[in-house]
Amino acid sequence: MTNTPAEEDNQAKARQLLGMKGAAASSGESSIWKIRLQLTKPITWIPLIWGVVCGAASSGGYIWSVEDFFKALTCMLLSGPLMAGYTQTLNDYYDREIDAINEPYRPIPSGAISTGAVITQIVVLLVAGITVAYLLDLWAGHQRPIMLFLTLGGALVAYIYSAPPLKLKQNGWLGNYALGASYIALPWWAGHALFGQLNWTIVILTLFYSLAGLGIAVVNDFKSVEGDRALGLQSLPVVFGIKNASWICVLMIDIFQAGVALYLISIGQNLSATILLLFIIPQITLQDMYFLRDPLKNDVKYQASAQPFLVLGMLVAGLALGHAGV
Repeated sequence: MTNTPAEEDNQAKARQLLGMKGAAASSGESSIWKIRLQLTKPITWIPLIWGVVCGAASSGGYIWSVEDFFKALTCMLLSGPLMAGYTQTLNDYYDREIDAINEPYRPIPSGAISTGAVITQIVVLLVAGITVAYLLDLWAGHQRPIMLFLTLGGALVAYIYSAPPLKLKQNGWLGNYALGASYIALPWWAGHALFGQLNWTIVILTLFYSLAGLGIAVVNDFKSVEGDRALGLQSLPVVFGIKNASWICVLMIDIFQAGVALYLISIGQNLSATILLLFIIPQITLQDMYFLRDPLKNDVKYQASAQPFLVLGMLVAGLALGHAGV
């Protein structure tokens, strides 16, 4: 069924508000608050919020009480709207030249908001995130402010990912791994530390899991190949070509998920490991159906259809680790 022009326009505006590909121009948006929300790309909050859930599960310390529910909700606010919002706004500020080529409908290149207002938003979100992290440490009774440390570390990674002189995103491997770890490991650590004791086993395992997140991060590079190539950014699709980069992407996702499943077997969580391995099967099917055949056209369709199996697998792993007392 074909959508009417009005329906297509509404869908484009919704994608713009959420920070998705195929959005409408933001220059026609009059609400400054909607424009500020666009800068934070709400669609990107979801994996960080989910990471907090997985961390709470792996801690083994979350109980179904009103207090723990609101603790988790506050941690989700920290990881999603505040720190992911800070990261995305910061990235848009430093990527305004690239976005003028790849995504001219974004708020900054479209002229919908001034750079001064963007800088103010970056500072406000960062200060709010640091404040909430410190309050969470007090609420949880931490002797060391672990939530504050994680927030400051995440803010630093976000800065060196986007800003010169390091600008990690210029390097396809380092940049995408930093992004993958920020979306999987960091919120997982936050959720685990809030309800339990963060330990090296969880840290190393989630950093390993983040290599699958590296593959997911590569998917996002396909929409910006033209701008990356024009400005000399070494994203994997630019360096290896579209076809080779798509294979690197799917292999990273599948292999490192399977690696986590093998670890679960080693600690006696055989059922969870089996479920995690079964989740890889539909991923491979969808990779072949959509992504490998035309990554430029089907990147969003692939993410929408296949990523739910990745994130459900993360929760399965988190519950298994919590049950095993890792």
